[in-house]
Amino acid sequence: MAAEHSMIEPFESSQVRSGGGGRVISYGTSSYGYDVRCADEFKIFTNINSAIVDPKRFDDSSFVDLQADVCIIPPNSFALARTVEFFRIPRQVLTICLGKSTYARCGIIVNVTPLEPEWEGHVTLEFSNTTPLPARIYANEGVAQMLFFESDEICATSYADRSGKYQGQTGVTLPRA
Repeated sequence: MAAEHSMIEPFESSQVRSGGGGRVISYGTSSYGYDVRCADEFKIFTNINSAIVDPKRFDDSSFVDLQADVCIIPPNSFALARTVEFFRIPRQVLTICLGKSTYARCGIIVNVTPLEPEWEGHVTLEFSNTTPLPARIYANEGVAQMLFFESDEICATSYADRSGKYQGQTGVTLPRA
């Protein structure tokens, strides 16, 4: 299905466990899903401006931009990133994202809302560091698993039909009211 609908680009047809001269956190096709990679673009949350977090009026000065192979998330904070992969979800598919156990076992939670039928773009990833210590995220390595649920019926109204506000997003995308 992924190849037929050009659902994932770039697409790895098998699980990749090494690269760049060493072992990496795996990515690519898994038993019943696809393990995505984190790109090297990060927005690290900081409270240097004593801002209030408001999803209707989000202040982007609350983030520090970083482009690097590794992102250090401060204790009890979070960072946004995006997938390396660009997704095109077919009209009869709903996609759910869950964090990989390697990160979860370190107290790093990955949060992504469902990818609705006919949504497309780079997925914005949120990494929450639940620990009292700084946490490290590795770019270009596996960070989360996408699970695809195909319906027997085509949905009546897709994300594209509704002109969803995050349709076609590229890069790390901040909240939009």
